[in-house]
Amino acid sequence: MTQQESKSRSGRFDLPANELVENFNATITFEQRVCPFDIRDSQVHADMLARQGIIPREDADAIIRGLEQVGEEIRAGRFVFSVKDEDIHMAIEKRMTEIVGPAGGRLHTGRSRNDQTTTSTKMYLRHTIRDVQKAIRELQSVIVRKAKSYDDVIMPGYTHMQTGQPILFAHWMMAFFWMLERDFTRFSDLYARMGRCPLGSAALAGTDFPIDRAYTAAELGFDGPTENSIDAVSDRDHMVEFNAAAAMCYMHLSRLSEELVTFSTQDFKFVELSDDFCTGSSIMPQKKNPDIAEKVRGKTGRMYGNLMAMLTIMKGIPLAYNTDLSEDKEQVFDSIDTLETSLAIMAPMIDKMRVNGEKMRANAELGYANATDLADYLAKKGIPFREAHHVVGAMVNYGIKHGKKLDDFTMEEYKSFSDKIEEDIREEISLETCVRARRSYGGTAPEAVARQIANAEKVLDDEARTLGLL
Repeated sequence: MTQQESKSRSGRFDLPANELVENFNATITFEQRVCPFDIRDSQVHADMLARQGIIPREDADAIIRGLEQVGEEIRAGRFVFSVKDEDIHMAIEKRMTEIVGPAGGRLHTGRSRNDQTTTSTKMYLRHTIRDVQKAIRELQSVIVRKAKSYDDVIMPGYTHMQTGQPILFAHWMMAFFWMLERDFTRFSDLYARMGRCPLGSAALAGTDFPIDRAYTAAELGFDGPTENSIDAVSDRDHMVEFNAAAAMCYMHLSRLSEELVTFSTQDFKFVELSDDFCTGSSIMPQKKNPDIAEKVRGKTGRMYGNLMAMLTIMKGIPLAYNTDLSEDKEQVFDSIDTLETSLAIMAPMIDKMRVNGEKMRANAELGYANATDLADYLAKKGIPFREAHHVVGAMVNYGIKHGKKLDDFTMEEYKSFSDKIEEDIREEISLETCVRARRSYGGTAPEAVARQIANAEKVLDDEARTLGLL
């Protein structure tokens, strides 16, 4: 057994770890992205130990310098990661000790890998949340720009994928802005809930060294130390919740993607995606497939799977730390990578998307999208709405059988259904009138949509400045 192996396995064992066990237990192959945060919390921990008189200042300074050199080696690609070190924490400490000598052995005073790994992962996730939020903001900005560029385009609005009422394209587009806004705030809430630092909780019971947990928490950007050492080392709520927030956000991306897939078909032709975000067919030369939108829609399954994996890992784990918890990172890292790359590709895809306003309007004129407005017209003439609803239903039935839109009825035909209908009916049920009439807050009328866009722009500006995202 080598000296390093004896250090990592302690004197408790007669035999070194089986090679199969080393490979099975190792997390070092996929957690290297956390290295900068592990180095930082180790440097702060060493500084705190010196401030508290627990280790000599010269040893702390040597440790801090050694860790900085390790960081440089990792950034330069010279650092050799080995499964024999099991995880990045052991690998970094081992290399640092090779650099500074025996002083490096003092670093782990007053802490455990249990609190160390939770701290570095929390730091990484908080950093990642800000990156995700920046990507959400970029996509939201594109959505606002696209809505403003086509703010007078009328399209059919659907329920049950059946034509319901005419709406502005900008209104449809902005629906996804507010979905993403809820995602943004969910990540903000998670960031705040991750504001307590586990470092100093040690293995599970705290430590008998006079450490200053408030100092390390503040230096690492946390709001304060965790309150319970048992909970601190066994808590993975932040990992589960990140996957939950990511899955919710991805569900919204999937819904947007589904609409883009549908609206870009030859049957709709509402939008056309840019060639550089589509692919062709191996045998059908006319095809222009919305593969990116389909891919995003398809990846939603893995995002949901990552969340369920984390929830299942955590189910029934006894307090405090158990090795089951080392299974936490792969699912979260996959969710991070999938979400970030998808947000990054959705923004330019939407930005370069062409909107076919003429086709949208033509479809809005089909399907009796103004039927509700005709019922409202009759209600304003004194007919109870339920009766008006029945009358217009009969008119639609007549129109379908005779191949007529409601706008095409003769006055005689109108009167045959209700003598309340006057000459003003044609103006009252025009698409522009139908859209303008929906002036309620959050509605599809031009002034309501303009107000909505202005509110969205204020959200983008105010929150971004608050969070330093501008």
